[in-house]
Amino acid sequence: MKAGLDVGLQQEVTVTVTSEMRPQFDGVVVHDVYSTAAMVHQMEHAARKILLPYLEEHEEGMGVSVTVHHLAPAPVGAVVRAVATVEEFSPRKIVTAVEVYSGDVKIGKGLVVQAVLPKEKIRERIADSN
Repeated sequence: MKAGLDVGLQQEVTVTVTSEMRPQFDGVVVHDVYSTAAMVHQMEHAARKILLPYLEEHEEGMGVSVTVHHLAPAPVGAVVRAVATVEEFSPRKIVTAVEVYSGDVKIGKGLVVQAVLPKEKIRERIADSN
């Protein structure tokens, strides 16, 4: 990883909740609100935005784990903001705390952990899984 990454560094992703972001299973919409799955996507996106500038040409990030607590609903049309903050890192791992807001209301929180691996190692792992 390139130098400069530090604890406390932040990035964010802002989206407007669409009907595609609602929780649905087998084509049936459960609630007319922002789903936990969509929240996880925005959390991972914000965490990745932190990592990208620090990857060397031969490296790539790969998700290891996501812990999420969905605290409150956000309706379709709401603007949702995921803010990721570096909590800890090493040359091979970055841990970010992520808080998700709808307006001033915290609607989610959690941790996103990413591994930093050589691209070749990732290609090998993918090939081995086939």
